[in-house]
Amino acid sequence: MPVPVPRQRAIPAAECGQAPAVSPDSGPSKEQAPPGTNPAENPTTRRENPTEKREKTTNETTDQHGSTVPTNLTLLLIEDDPGGSPIVPDLLDQSGKPIRVRTARNLTEAERLLTDDVQCILLDLALSAPAPARASADGNGDGDGSGDDELAVLRHVLELAPRHAVLALTSSSDAERGAEAVAVGAQDYLFRDELDGRLLSRAIRYAVERKRSDSAERRLAEGRLRAQENRRLERGLLPTPLLAGSSLRFAARYRPGRSRALLGGDFYDVVRTPDGTVHAMIGDVCGHGPDEAALGVELRIAWRALTLAGLCGDELLGTLQQVLEHERSDDEIFATLCAVDIAPDGRRAGLCLAGHPSPLVAGPGTPARLLPYDNNGPALGLLPGARWPRTQVELGAEWSLMLYTDGLIEGHVGEGRERLGQDGMVEMVRRQFAEGLQGEQLLRATVNEVRELNGGELADDVAVVLLDRTA
Repeated sequence: MPVPVPRQRAIPAAECGQAPAVSPDSGPSKEQAPPGTNPAENPTTRRENPTEKREKTTNETTDQHGSTVPTNLTLLLIEDDPGGSPIVPDLLDQSGKPIRVRTARNLTEAERLLTDDVQCILLDLALSAPAPARASADGNGDGDGSGDDELAVLRHVLELAPRHAVLALTSSSDAERGAEAVAVGAQDYLFRDELDGRLLSRAIRYAVERKRSDSAERRLAEGRLRAQENRRLERGLLPTPLLAGSSLRFAARYRPGRSRALLGGDFYDVVRTPDGTVHAMIGDVCGHGPDEAALGVELRIAWRALTLAGLCGDELLGTLQQVLEHERSDDEIFATLCAVDIAPDGRRAGLCLAGHPSPLVAGPGTPARLLPYDNNGPALGLLPGARWPRTQVELGAEWSLMLYTDGLIEGHVGEGRERLGQDGMVEMVRRQFAEGLQGEQLLRATVNEVRELNGGELADDVAVVLLDRTA
């Protein structure tokens, strides 16, 4: 039987979830009301609605003189002393403001009183365990025996309130049980027969701060682990260009449209085959979800394998369409693609377009312009047996070739409905070339300016690849 410690002020009924105390001549309480009496009609016995109580007491409480005093901390006491005597003395937080106390006699009441403004839970380990836990401890469930029964109520509370600080309350003769409670997940334990206001107030503040520190440390560890996983995924999913032996310079930028996503439906790759030809590709799977991102990775890997196997042009795209048709989850999913094969001398290239925007090329004394797109074939996955003609283009001795997805040109310009479009992009890149930007700097400036014109993040994925050749 717990030994209560007297205190000057009883827990208000609105805080403890019990019916308010009444004087002997004030009439029966709610529990004692005669049949047929509506307690809601009696203001003395009316139980407050939890929502109303939460709205009225979130940031204030009432002192012994009846005046309102602001409070910072709220404690939920869970104990089932049948005598109803309070075991918690008056409490003050670090700034001297009263700590509000709510009392629950069982876990059902505790769940109802566990609102967002509760920072700490004081749990009496002598509280009866919930029925399922007792059944497990008796060998009729999946528990581990009597050892589980001793702390079953604590485990239940920790599961019920994973973000709250928990203090375990036990007797001074059972310190080992208190230590086990901390090992299970409580922030600290206290002896029931040694409680005083100063000790408990300090323990509550310590438990709350420790819980915050533990939560912050866990989030930091999870963030580090997620960052490591992200880096591994990026290394595995984003391509590493195979340009050994080539004089071409490579740069790329990639921004998925989905929040916190690693990849979107856009994909790209660049490889050099043994004959000295440099093959570059960029594509876009319709949609923005993880399934589209996975399909884009599959298409990129398939393109690299087919290219290294010697396929190019119409034969390569036809085989790639077969891969798409077998791997897509829906018959309506398609992908656009732009493929360029640059001759070993670097002065000319072959261009195949499958429903994709034409690349941009610029050179010394030659303003940025789009390559021909008259022979643009259909997107992959739309027409069975489709063909994709290859167009021969002249590049010259020095040039910069930029491949991109439509996310770069479909952003808005200002607050209106006007979009940047290919013409707006060409003018932008011309200006940036005139300012002397090259390589990674050029791509970074281009993507950033497109975002600024759009007024924020772009809704679609963006991928840009830049190849440069100098004489």
